[in-house]
Amino acid sequence: MHKPLSPTSIHPPFAPYSSGIEISAGERLVFCSGQLGIAKDGTIPPDCAAQTRLAFDNIFAILAEAGMTPKDIVRINAYVTGREHLKPYMEVRNGLFGEPYPASTLMIVSGFARPEFVVEIEAIAASPG
Repeated sequence: MHKPLSPTSIHPPFAPYSSGIEISAGERLVFCSGQLGIAKDGTIPPDCAAQTRLAFDNIFAILAEAGMTPKDIVRINAYVTGREHLKPYMEVRNGLFGEPYPASTLMIVSGFARPEFVVEIEAIAASPG
C-alpha cells in the first residue's frame, strides 16, 4: 500500500494530489514515457480534456500490460501548452484518481513536437513485487 506524505509543516497541495508518496520496499516499479492524446488510429482530438483522457487511457494500457491498474500510480508529471488547459486537465485527472492521491506536477511548456498536441503525461506506478 502506498503511503501519502503530507507534512503539516508545509503548505498543503493546491488540488487533490499528495505532496509525496512512500512505497514499500520490494515493490515493482513501472515508468511510463510521456503519453500524448492520440488514439491508436492516429486521431487527435482538438480539446485538452479529450487529449488528457486519451493520454491517461494510454498510460492505463501500459500499466495493464504490466499487470497494474491506475490505483498503482504514485507519480504524475503533466505538461500543457497554456494556462487555458490547466482546468480541463485537472478536471479529468481529478475524476480519475482517489485517495491516496498520486504525487503530481503540472507545468506549462511552450509546445510539443507537433502543434496539435496540448498535453503530455508521464507516470510512475508501483505494486507489490
